[in-house]
Amino acid sequence: MEMTMQEAIRARHSIRRYKDQPIDRDTAGRLQALIDALNEESGLHLQLILDDPQCFDTFLGHYGHFEHADNYVAVIGKRTLPDLDERCGYYGQLLVLEAQRMGLNTCWVGGTYGHGKCRADKAAGEKIVCVISIGYGAYEGKPHPSKPLQKLCAVPEADMPDWFKAGVEAALLAPTALNQQKFSISLVNGEAVIKAGFGVMTKLDLGIVKRNFELASGHKCR
Repeated sequence: MEMTMQEAIRARHSIRRYKDQPIDRDTAGRLQALIDALNEESGLHLQLILDDPQCFDTFLGHYGHFEHADNYVAVIGKRTLPDLDERCGYYGQLLVLEAQRMGLNTCWVGGTYGHGKCRADKAAGEKIVCVISIGYGAYEGKPHPSKPLQKLCAVPEADMPDWFKAGVEAALLAPTALNQQKFSISLVNGEAVIKAGFGVMTKLDLGIVKRNFELASGHKCR
C-alpha cells in the first residue's frame, strides 16, 4: 500500500547516490502527468529529464558525491515572477514527496551540477532555479540534524494547537540549502506565519517548508 503524505515527509531524505537502474515506464509516466498538472497550476516550467548522465558528470557533481544521477527534474520559471524561488520550492516539494510515495528518492540541487550541461529547454525570459535528482536510491538515507524547535518557533509547545504542532514538526523535516534552516514560524491570530531568513536560497527553502507545514497540518500558512 502506498505511503501517506505524512509518512513520505518522515521517510524522505536527500539521496545523492542512485542505482544504475532506469525509472520504469509506468512510474515515469506518473511523474510526467504530475509535472504537467503542477505546471498548469503553478505557471512554472518543470521538466523531467531521463537518462542524461552528463548533467552531473562535472567537477561539481563529483564534489557533491553524486553517482548515477542520470535522471532529474529541472525547476524552471519566468524571471518576472516576483515569488519565483518560493513558488519553485512549494511546487517542487510536492513533486519530491509524491516521488517518495512512488518508491523513488530525490535530492534538491542548487549548485553541484553542470549548469551548462542541463538538457532542459529554457525559453527566453526563463531561469533554471535548481534541479532535483531523482531515481532509485543506492541507500536509504538518514535524517538531517535539526535545530531545536524553540530556535525556529517562539510559540511554547504547551500553547500550540495540535494542527500547528504537526505542521511545525513537518517543517523541521524539510530539506534546506546547506541544512541551514533559516526560517521562523509564528502563530498570529490563529494563522501560521512562516518567514525566510537571510542566506543562500532561503526563498526556495521557504516554499519547501511551507509545503511540508501545510500538508502535515491541513492548514494554509502565509
